[in-house]
Amino acid sequence: MIAKTVTNPLDRIRMLSQTGEHGAASGAKLTPFQLYRSIIKNEGVLGLWAGNGANLLRVFPSKSIVFSSNDFYRGCLGQWYWGSTEVYSEKSYQLPWSLSFMAGGLSGMSASAATYPLDLARGRITGKLAGPGGKKHYKGIINTVLVTAREEGPRALYKGVTPTLLGAMPYEGIKFGTVGILERVFPKNKDNTEGGSIANNVTRKLMFGGAGGATAGVLTYPNDTVRRLLQLQGSKGTTDHYSGYWDCVRKTYAKFGLERFYRGAFINIIRMAPNTAIQFGSYELLKQYTASYF
Repeated sequence: MIAKTVTNPLDRIRMLSQTGEHGAASGAKLTPFQLYRSIIKNEGVLGLWAGNGANLLRVFPSKSIVFSSNDFYRGCLGQWYWGSTEVYSEKSYQLPWSLSFMAGGLSGMSASAATYPLDLARGRITGKLAGPGGKKHYKGIINTVLVTAREEGPRALYKGVTPTLLGAMPYEGIKFGTVGILERVFPKNKDNTEGGSIANNVTRKLMFGGAGGATAGVLTYPNDTVRRLLQLQGSKGTTDHYSGYWDCVRKTYAKFGLERFYRGAFINIIRMAPNTAIQFGSYELLKQYTASYF
């Protein structure tokens, strides 16, 4: 929660870069500083945290599903790959990169499918700048869900779900797969004391998680831009319409070129690395300290 709240201003600027719904001429590219000024001018300082409530509400179930289901999928794949749970345990729960990728990808798809309406609500709140006089298109999570369902139908709550699910597989797969590779390249030091071992494990997960998040964020960013554009179509103030994923890709590329898919990518890296590092580090710490209770 702390990490998400602290980095929300960067996330707001990133999403406005992606969607182009920042009040300037259609397709105009604004610098992060220009977007920052536009947010302050139209919505005030609190506008930097627009969508943070929806994000925090989504994070609890989403991340718990991601990490718990990743452990479940890794356990199933580990038992299948090594032949038994005992051998998997003897191998320090290590898996080949391909299986770490698969487990992470499946966990990402599971979490995305379960929490998608909240992700759409966050996208619409964060990805649109308030109109003249500070008039906002959407006024909160519940309002966004209700207005979207009433004006566009219940199915609209799942606009962009296809690229989200397809993107969750490589994103979480690359993230967890990168962590898996680094854990094999830099194995645990088994000679540490219990306290030192915990600290060492958490530090390793912080570093590996940050590297995994940055790598996944760069490689899957174009798909994230497409899903944000699909989420906003049909919403208040948005005139662009796409018949599907590839139609969105084709029209966006024809109108703006390849660069359009990477707007806000640098900010995303700055935001993603510490965010993911904290997620992996916190999860490892809690798992170490609660191991005796479960």
